[in-house]
Amino acid sequence: MQDINWNDLRVFLAVATAGQIGRAAAALKVDPTTLGRRLRRLEQHLEVTLFERTRDGQSLTEAGEALLSKAEAMAEAARGIDETLSSKSGLSGSLRLSVAEGFGSQFLTPHLAAFANAHPNLVIELIANSGFLSPSRREADIAVMLSRPKAGPILSRKLSDYRLMLFASKEYLSRKGTPEKPSDLEQGHTLISYVPELLYAPELNYLDEFHAGLKAQLRSSSINAQYRLIAEGAGIGVLPCFIAGQSDDLKVVCPSQSILRSFWLITHQDTQSLAKVRAGKDWLTSSVRNGRNHLLPFLN
Repeated sequence: MQDINWNDLRVFLAVATAGQIGRAAAALKVDPTTLGRRLRRLEQHLEVTLFERTRDGQSLTEAGEALLSKAEAMAEAARGIDETLSSKSGLSGSLRLSVAEGFGSQFLTPHLAAFANAHPNLVIELIANSGFLSPSRREADIAVMLSRPKAGPILSRKLSDYRLMLFASKEYLSRKGTPEKPSDLEQGHTLISYVPELLYAPELNYLDEFHAGLKAQLRSSSINAQYRLIAEGAGIGVLPCFIAGQSDDLKVVCPSQSILRSFWLITHQDTQSLAKVRAGKDWLTSSVRNGRNHLLPFLN
């Protein structure tokens, strides 16, 4: 019998982790047809069926579960070899960071060049969109999430609190008037917020915390789109202060009112000690520390 191809085992691990061939193919950056062919080759080589096809994707068989524990041990040993080489030649490979859209695009990007320059052989993937990739399923090396996961093989700690307030453009306020208290927002003002049924985290439901029953007329699943709408005078909305601070034309509305949210730093317990993951966590911690005045303004 020929030796098992390690690349086929990587395919198996990816499918076992993702639960779907399509997601696994995207994670490995290969064509799904190619991935499926490699998986069938591995099953033929082992003379077992590793997955059962379900309505939701691929589910491990008993033989698949047995192989998974062995394949994970091999992957952990491979990571140890990579660590040894990295300690001699600097960080290499790839580091995938999954972060909230606004935090990634508006806060982290100014800090990213210095991190990349410090590690020229490391490919850094910043996934900043609506929703999060999961470290517990090995979809990301590090995630910065809006709440602490309640379960899974992960390690988590609070990265930072951040402040959110109501903002509007100077032009909008000169045209519509400045509300003195949140209840005034019900009278003749256009509100901007998220699409309620598309909220990817309950922590993004802001308006009720300023005044119960407030409804937005303009809605977007993107915080960056909301920011542009507010900056262009379309209405009043809740923004993280680190995003609103990008524009000199925005003014705080009802400045005595604000809310706090938190960012949580999440890693998988099996990879949290890897050099590249440690470096990523240190960089995120340093970036937050240096940007504290943007995350938590108006403290005095």
